[in-house]
Amino acid sequence: MSLKDQITEDMKSAMRAKEAEKLGTIRLLTAAMKQKEVDERVELTDTMVLAIIEKMIKQRKDSITQFEAGGRQDLADKEKAELAILSAYMPAGLSDAELQAEVTAAVAASGAAGPQDMGKVMAILKPKLAGRADMTAVSGLVKAALTH
Repeated sequence: MSLKDQITEDMKSAMRAKEAEKLGTIRLLTAAMKQKEVDERVELTDTMVLAIIEKMIKQRKDSITQFEAGGRQDLADKEKAELAILSAYMPAGLSDAELQAEVTAAVAASGAAGPQDMGKVMAILKPKLAGRADMTAVSGLVKAALTH
């Protein structure tokens, strides 16, 4: 079953179980997926769906930070609940050791010699690690590997 089908099934079961919060979050996700399909006239693949979910997760994290800084814990809690629902669709993340191994392999494969080659290394890593690792953290690891 594709990820898109899984999300649709989860939406139906949330409706049946009258889980309003989960249903609302899944509907936001399906709306974002439909928007991408319509805008780009494509049928979404699992990779594309993961990219949408990843973007929504990043938005939730940013919102949580802003709400907590503004003293709006009620809104931060709502965002945290949505974040938990969205995170359930992401594949299991890589461990630090696995991430470091991927970065080392990509640096070797690209023949990168210094920080100026960071783009080459990230171009190799991005498709491999999409949805499985925080790309900001990966970027930091690549920068560290290239400056030593």
